[in-house]
Amino acid sequence: MALLLVLVGVLVGVVLASSLLLRWNEVRYGNGRSKEGRLPPGTMGWPLFGETTEFLKQGPAFMKQRRLRYGRLFRTHILGCPTVVCMHPELNRRMLLQGEAGGLVPGYPQSMLDILGRNNIAAVHGPLHRLMRGAMLGLVRPAALRTSLLPKIDAFMRDHLGGWAGSVVDVQAKTKEMALLSALRQIAGITAGPLSDALKTELYTLVLGTISLPINIPGTSYYQGFQARTKLVSMLEQMIAERRSIGQAHNDMLDALLRSGDDGTREKLSHEQIIDLLIALIYSGYETMSTTSMMAVKYLSDHPRALEELRREHLDIRKGKSPEEAISYEDFKSMAFTRAVILETLRLSTVVNGLLRKTTQDVEMNGYVIPKGWRIYVYTREINYDPFMYPDPMTFNPWHFMLFGGGGRMCPGREVGTAEITTFLHYFVTRYRWEE
Repeated sequence: MALLLVLVGVLVGVVLASSLLLRWNEVRYGNGRSKEGRLPPGTMGWPLFGETTEFLKQGPAFMKQRRLRYGRLFRTHILGCPTVVCMHPELNRRMLLQGEAGGLVPGYPQSMLDILGRNNIAAVHGPLHRLMRGAMLGLVRPAALRTSLLPKIDAFMRDHLGGWAGSVVDVQAKTKEMALLSALRQIAGITAGPLSDALKTELYTLVLGTISLPINIPGTSYYQGFQARTKLVSMLEQMIAERRSIGQAHNDMLDALLRSGDDGTREKLSHEQIIDLLIALIYSGYETMSTTSMMAVKYLSDHPRALEELRREHLDIRKGKSPEEAISYEDFKSMAFTRAVILETLRLSTVVNGLLRKTTQDVEMNGYVIPKGWRIYVYTREINYDPFMYPDPMTFNPWHFMLFGGGGRMCPGREVGTAEITTFLHYFVTRYRWEE
């Protein structure tokens, strides 16, 4: 009996302590009001952790549940930051157009800033952003895509897909490997081997660390991600040292970064900026491409009409070409339906569900006031499923985008990713048949 009373007492104590902690965290963040004005409805979760665990585990379901409870604008605490989530398509469009003058700058989580580096193009703003963006766009400009990148992508895809023939493949694993090897080939001429395997191991760990709480304790995803970054930096520094000592041109992105600024047309990049740009290029060069390639195969398998039209477009391009002749830049630009398939795949299965912005001043939004220093999560996934823009939004329908000549303009960096996915699909549908 005494033991039972002790257990009940402990249980009551835990419940009371938990309630007090939750209540304290709500009061800490204004309890629905800040000194500047009313905050959106919502909950802030536990001290330090907030609602990060639920956010990471539940993904879109977390957003759906909060939307049903609080509406399209609510507050939460994720990835170490007090955050307002905006799921309103029209408000999101306005937020994406609103820049520094409107009190918003890129506001990525501390874990991402630390692990990808503080010179990461997605996290900097002002003159530094212009410098880093200029350096990156210089690598992927249309002229480079036409004369250098596309021929390399084509040769890689033909060679790499040859290893898939006649075998059972795990499309998810294979597209991840393909995307990473393609990125490494373009960035630093790295081919499959011990170095690419070592980079792959550390990169996969790094990615997990970028979406975690910034708690630097052994065993946490953040700690492991930061350790992976340290190892990646060491490998990249060794590559850079070898390049500089040899002095031989390799005609890849690393060469271009090392020479950047030599002609006096722009500011020369520092060693740290080059390292952070390389990590950002590798990170962004495989994540979206691998998922989009995998999901495109799935959607095409499930929709024979779309697969038939895509295959027809590519077979028409192959007419008059020899079996080993590469696709040209003009071929790539003419693939309107392929581009529509890619855009529709991105719409339904985007890797990036939203964009984070940090408030540099109090920001008014729909009658609420978001305090300075908070994050706003512009949840763009809602735009992708807006029935006013896409009738029957959950259905795979590439013909949506054919109305706009293949889907509007993309930034040059995204165009390289599109070229990789396009070239993959070209050889995948013209050389192979598959079944699940």
